[in-house]
Amino acid sequence: MQLIHLSKRPGSGEISGTTVAAFTLLEVMIAVAIFFMATFAILNLVGSSVRAARSLEPFSLDASSVVAELSLTNRLEEGEIPRDIIKHFEDMHPGYTCGGSITEIRTNGLFEVELLVGGITAGHHVVASSSKVLLFRPASGSRGPGGLQR
Repeated sequence: MQLIHLSKRPGSGEISGTTVAAFTLLEVMIAVAIFFMATFAILNLVGSSVRAARSLEPFSLDASSVVAELSLTNRLEEGEIPRDIIKHFEDMHPGYTCGGSITEIRTNGLFEVELLVGGITAGHHVVASSSKVLLFRPASGSRGPGGLQR
């Protein structure tokens, strides 16, 4: 960790040496490597702590994605929620499922959709959510008295 600085005095032919304390390039590189190893170890520890805390947090899941998919359809039919919408929901949210029914309330195409969403989170919390929405789909072809298609 020493460097000898040689300089020539003006007016004389003498060369004088002074000792200056400094780090070598190798020492600086080792110190920087140790610093970054410690920094990344701390970042890894913080990241794993955040993941652990997130898994303990109860997950709130609602039926809005199912309602959004149903709202994209032009036609609704009375009965259960279509299987393809349930499958898409289960693909988007592994470990969760949804179900429900579609009921025509008025003959003008007003439908009531009852939805139930549930599952078990990674932290083993049971999550259940239910909701009802009204969707107006006049193109669905309402049924008149006696169940006849209008």
